[in-house]
Amino acid sequence: MGKASRSLLLMVAVLVLALGFAVQAGAEAKLKVGLVFDVGGRGDQSFNDSAYRGLKWAEKHGVTHSEIEPGADADRETGLRMIAGQGYDLVIGVGFLFTDAIKAVADEFPETKFAIVDGFIPDKPNVSSLLFTEHDGSFLVGIIAAMKAQELGKNTVGFVGGMDVPLIHKFEAGYKAGVQYVDANLKILSDYAGTTPSAFADPVKGKELALAQVDKGAAVLYHAAGLTGAGVYEAAKERKTFVIGVDSNQNHLGHIKDTGENFGLTSMLKQVDVAVYLTIKDLIDGKFTPGVRSFGLKDTVEVDGKVYNGVYYAMDEYNKDLVSADMIKAVTAAEKKIVSGEIKVPEK
Repeated sequence: MGKASRSLLLMVAVLVLALGFAVQAGAEAKLKVGLVFDVGGRGDQSFNDSAYRGLKWAEKHGVTHSEIEPGADADRETGLRMIAGQGYDLVIGVGFLFTDAIKAVADEFPETKFAIVDGFIPDKPNVSSLLFTEHDGSFLVGIIAAMKAQELGKNTVGFVGGMDVPLIHKFEAGYKAGVQYVDANLKILSDYAGTTPSAFADPVKGKELALAQVDKGAAVLYHAAGLTGAGVYEAAKERKTFVIGVDSNQNHLGHIKDTGENFGLTSMLKQVDVAVYLTIKDLIDGKFTPGVRSFGLKDTVEVDGKVYNGVYYAMDEYNKDLVSADMIKAVTAAEKKIVSGEIKVPEK
């Protein structure tokens, strides 16, 4: 082999090696995001799935991610610490139950950014708290529930909560206010699945509570219960009673395939996906903001050509024939009044 050929091969080898380092460096430069699910885990078709959806949206920005399913209470802190210890740029805890764990782990890893959905940690420089005006969205679906009950000639609606805690009381308070905004004489039944985190993952209990409310005359059921809500849908379809879902669009869960009937009246959309996505996007853009960030009716963001509100209600092919034009008109009018401040929706 001649000198020129050897020189050329050496140059190619150096170039290939250099490109290899460049590719490796590029791969290492990708933002790494870790997410620890709340009770119920991925597949709940509600709260956790919404958070995962936001994580997936971020993939188009070259983000790599990993997730951990929930276990015992102690696993929250363990999971957060494990991800942070692996050099992840952002670690997200999905749910208020992560509050104490993130407070502890965030101090141990000051260079790592943390976010908590529904938790209030206002004073740490590396933690962003993502909160929502659930009561406002619940007010809107309360209007729909009340008007549907009137349409059916009924005088009772119901609410099924997961864990009996202040956060879920916000859903209940807004819902009751929306119902009473339409008709102060409507009766509102309310039950909770329990006082421990497992109350968000007990479909059997959810069905039991829902059936009891239907037996007492509830024409519409609204659940804010995570995976427990799957039982509410089961009961609603068995008794052919309308149900309102929560967090993600759950309208399809009210569909009965054999008959083609739909009982998913609407869903109160709490866009955890939007909050997770925007937090990741802000970090990518160097705009990560610690403290408290709230998402509500007036907060909108466009993702892949679709506009989302912080909280809202769902319309699709499953409920287009269930929610009347008059209902939408009433909800739209109330929405404007909430945003303007004319209507102050209670939180408890």
